[in-house]
Amino acid sequence: MDTAIMEDYLKTIYELERERGPPVGTSAIADALSVTAPTATRMLEKLAEEDLLEREKYSGVELTEHGRAIALETIRHHRLLEAYLVEHLDYEWEEVHDEAERLEHHISEDFEERIASELDHPPVDPHGEPIPSADLEAPVEEDVEPLSAHKAGETVVIASVRERDAETLRYLEEEGIVPGRELTIVEITPVGTYVMECECDSRQLPESSADRIYVRSAAARSDAATEEVPGL
Repeated sequence: MDTAIMEDYLKTIYELERERGPPVGTSAIADALSVTAPTATRMLEKLAEEDLLEREKYSGVELTEHGRAIALETIRHHRLLEAYLVEHLDYEWEEVHDEAERLEHHISEDFEERIASELDHPPVDPHGEPIPSADLEAPVEEDVEPLSAHKAGETVVIASVRERDAETLRYLEEEGIVPGRELTIVEITPVGTYVMECECDSRQLPESSADRIYVRSAAARSDAATEEVPGL
């Protein structure tokens, strides 16, 4: 079995479990990886044979403890690489995802630790996403939900941006819609556009972007909301 493909599947299943809860359907996995459903089904069968996931007929799959550990290790590599590329190689936050995707499967544990040490063990990546610990504990994300779950009149703090489209990320940074920023939702228009105030300026976001921006209520703001994000 190709290790990189295996890790991509496990990482994708982990992220879908994180957002939707288990079990995760085959079609959702296929869509996320841009493969056909039969291709995904064959790979999921192989992963189940390796005891990396459990399959529930007509329901989907759920990672085993072993599968989750591999997913978390791959995610740790990815997010540390993103932080290093931004902080030390002057990459923009919209550039790092694809580079980290290519590199995450090939670094050693020693190299991973050296990157973490050089960065002083950052808690989050440039998009505000939490970095799993060296002992592969899943990050705790309390009181975080999509911006789209909030209503007009609420004030929120951006925790992370899960968008990966480069053009959208450039727009968000230009508009100052980055982790740690406080926003007040002024209006949600009938077509789903979010109109927000940010430091006395107005910002507008389509509903599709609001689904990918995760926030905390400003009233429940914690230290995690103000963590320094590498490079931003």
